[in-house]
Amino acid sequence: MPATLDDLISDRSLGLRPACPSADLDREVSWAHSSELADPTRYLDGGELLLTTGLPIRATDPAVYAGRLAAHGLAGLGFGTGLGWATVPAELAAACERVRLPLLEVPERTPFIAITKAVSAALASDAYTQVVRSDEAQRALTTAALHGAGTTGVLRTLATLLDAWALVVDATHTVRHAAPRGAGRRAAGLRAEVRRVLARRGATSATLCADDGHVVLQTLRLPGRGVLAVGRATPFSPVDKQVIGSAVSVLTLLHARGGAVARAERDLRAALLELMLAAPGAGAADIAEPLWGRPPGAGAHAVALRRRDGRTDDLLDALEGRDRRPPFAAARGDAVVVLAEPAETEAVLRAAAAWPDVHAGVSDPVVDDPTPAAAPGRTPVGQAVDQAVHALDAAHRRHLPLVRFGELAGAGLHELVPAGDAAGFAESLLRPLVRHDEHRRGELVESVRAWLTHHGQWDPAATALGVHRHTLRTRIDKAARLLDRDLDSPGVRAELWFALQV
Repeated sequence: MPATLDDLISDRSLGLRPACPSADLDREVSWAHSSELADPTRYLDGGELLLTTGLPIRATDPAVYAGRLAAHGLAGLGFGTGLGWATVPAELAAACERVRLPLLEVPERTPFIAITKAVSAALASDAYTQVVRSDEAQRALTTAALHGAGTTGVLRTLATLLDAWALVVDATHTVRHAAPRGAGRRAAGLRAEVRRVLARRGATSATLCADDGHVVLQTLRLPGRGVLAVGRATPFSPVDKQVIGSAVSVLTLLHARGGAVARAERDLRAALLELMLAAPGAGAADIAEPLWGRPPGAGAHAVALRRRDGRTDDLLDALEGRDRRPPFAAARGDAVVVLAEPAETEAVLRAAAAWPDVHAGVSDPVVDDPTPAAAPGRTPVGQAVDQAVHALDAAHRRHLPLVRFGELAGAGLHELVPAGDAAGFAESLLRPLVRHDEHRRGELVESVRAWLTHHGQWDPAATALGVHRHTLRTRIDKAARLLDRDLDSPGVRAELWFALQV
């Protein structure tokens, strides 16, 4: 640490003597500087030991002079005797005592440069000590990582070096690792601050001062974003924070080493999911079983998750970072698809809910055989994934965090079709009628709507429009010619009705 006033007094070669009875001699000295100005504070940073031969005392009130120095945060005042003053002026000593500014008498035999050199030597020694300490800490952390101690071993070493506790939490605020044992309980009190740190882009940090001590937070790649939290009762010095930074670097490298394996596993899961959807007899489940457990079958749910920014890595991190074996999850485009047993489904949704910008869709339970209405060639799991994605799209359109496919049954066909696709279909199908109504006198669109509303019955539809049924029949015939469709076909009527609803 830098020299204190007491350290300088203890150096007998300097011969310094305290001139105030209640001086705080434990103050650290950032530098020693001489000045004979009445107000030297504009040239000082605070923390210095100011050295003077007493000229300012002849030009200004000692009380004003001492008060000015104390207010600026100086470590103390060194007064040289034997030149302009034989002893320290009593008025100055009293003024320094009142404002708690330490006052040291500097004998004539001690040049001011000797004091400056002593302070400089102490600063250099302190800097060297801190460099050595930082280097030794980095080597200890690296050794812990290289010797297979893993993340917990690195945290244990860090906690020992700093006499602190340390833990790593992921983006869902799940404690991944902690040291010493029991440190994980501190995560609950850091939830809000961890969320704020993770909300910022790039590498960020924060320092907190709470009732039970001081905490440093630094973002960390797990892979995916997480936070290293380190805390203790006393404040962290700059070197302590350097040690924490070294731990972040070591942990980042440690996790990066496993990142390539994690990415390869994710790519394999995505390929196996596509294989399960397209070819259920191709053995995809057998390949997945020894690695992640057998993907669930009948009774399971498909869950589709999507972040607003379309990123999937953080969602996969949240699912893979849970304590128990995670469910089968894979990226599919900008969404993450999860196959989960019924008991797992709610846990998956809770993990995803930790992200404020995630939408989720949940399928009906997987059935043994595809329903007759399923798309040709779709497997039971494929049906469930389709349902989950449809529900996810509905959640996005409705600005809801979660929609279950079963909730869409009474919501209309348009809820099952992406809004852009539905609008494009409707515009294309109805374009001939719309153009006719815009350029000629006619009400074909509304006439077709009324006719379909009344199930093709002429009299009720004509009455609703306020026209004769023969007029309505003429309009419907013209609409059929323009559309080049048979309006007696139930399929054509269904398409027209859907387009009109959109």
